[in-house]
Amino acid sequence: MGDGAARLARIVGDKNLLVGEAISEDYGHDEALSFEPRMPAYVAKPSTAEEVAELLKAASELGIPVTARGSATGISGGCRPEADGLVVSFERMNAVLEVDTVNHVAVVQPGVTLSELDTKTTAAGLGYTVYPGELSASVGGNVGTNAGGMRAVKYGVTRHNVLGLQAVLPTGEIIRTGGKVSKISTGYDLTQLIIGSEGSLALATEVTVKLHPRLPHGATVLAPFGDLDQVMTAVPKIVAAGLDPHILEYIDTMTMGAIVYTEKLELGVPDDIRDRTQAYLVVALENRHEDRLHEDVEALGELLGELGATEVYVLEGSSARKLIEAREKAFWTAKTVGADDVIDVVVPRSAMPEFLVKSREMAQATGGGALGCGHAGDGNVHLAIFCKDPATRKKLLTDIFGLAMALGGAISGEHGLGKSKTGYYRELEDPAKIALMRRLKQAFDPAGILNPSVLFG
Repeated sequence: MGDGAARLARIVGDKNLLVGEAISEDYGHDEALSFEPRMPAYVAKPSTAEEVAELLKAASELGIPVTARGSATGISGGCRPEADGLVVSFERMNAVLEVDTVNHVAVVQPGVTLSELDTKTTAAGLGYTVYPGELSASVGGNVGTNAGGMRAVKYGVTRHNVLGLQAVLPTGEIIRTGGKVSKISTGYDLTQLIIGSEGSLALATEVTVKLHPRLPHGATVLAPFGDLDQVMTAVPKIVAAGLDPHILEYIDTMTMGAIVYTEKLELGVPDDIRDRTQAYLVVALENRHEDRLHEDVEALGELLGELGATEVYVLEGSSARKLIEAREKAFWTAKTVGADDVIDVVVPRSAMPEFLVKSREMAQATGGGALGCGHAGDGNVHLAIFCKDPATRKKLLTDIFGLAMALGGAISGEHGLGKSKTGYYRELEDPAKIALMRRLKQAFDPAGILNPSVLFG
């Protein structure tokens, strides 16, 4: 065992440090489609914030690059390690420390999965409302990427649902930001700065998340449209109607076909309607009172008809649940049918029709394609990109990202840049902003060890 490994082993114990052939391939990748696994030199499994602090201090002194790892469900290469680096795996820091029913918060360690947190909060009639499509994702991973998901249209993304952090700086200091308070106006908001930084500024070792009451009654409405423009025109009008949907998704017809086939769904849409459908809207409503929910569903159905929906289907029980679960697995469907990349561009809602039309034309011009679905309520477009040639695909993605930014949007709405989209970001983003972020990075991480290939390459 070399000097570096010996020092790291003294911090976490021999059995919690993996080196060489003891490191399984699983630690070398996340779910990004465009990367082969890359094995780190070390994998450490700390159990306390103090151990994380000692690991980062040692890595800074030894010049070892560090990548944090939760459940590795990300799809942008954010937790793909450096070849000579250290993976800090939070698999042992996976406790729900507290469910506070008075302040409606939970305090959790970063390795807790969304499924585990959901189980713990259900008994209290509360829930954490960030659902990025994979319940095995960790809360720490949510923090790193500012994860969103289908429920963001009502409840917001991670940064709207994290109130405070305990975090470790690369220099070995442990800090606390925010807390169990819903607002704060005291100094810089370090909580929000760390959220979405993809493990490049500090590592969260404890997260205080906001909880919401679980509403007992829900309904899911499926509306096919024969014209994509009608779908996009309908979205802001549904939002403005005061129905407060917690899910508002669009799914293009080819993606819906793939979802129905791979997940073996029975949605009750007749063939003649399906054949003349370009896209679907999926709208989910919830309420404390069943009668008020029925009134809202009726009002929604009338509104969708006025906005051009071919038909309106109220999905019952398991059909509704299966459709939502299938939509959340859209990435896996794209992977199954051979997509070469998956992107999550975000644009203003008003720009979605133009973005969808032009991005698909760009993809078709290369001989490839761009299919998908998205969080229509907040302008987050998820496209599966089919373009085999790497050079052609790089040019296509540069053009698509450039289009999104020209329309007032951004390269990523919730997946993060990771290592797969950082090059596009450096090429397209304002150099002054990147220079400012480099200075912030230097202030937090003077040795430059934390996820060094993210953001700056």
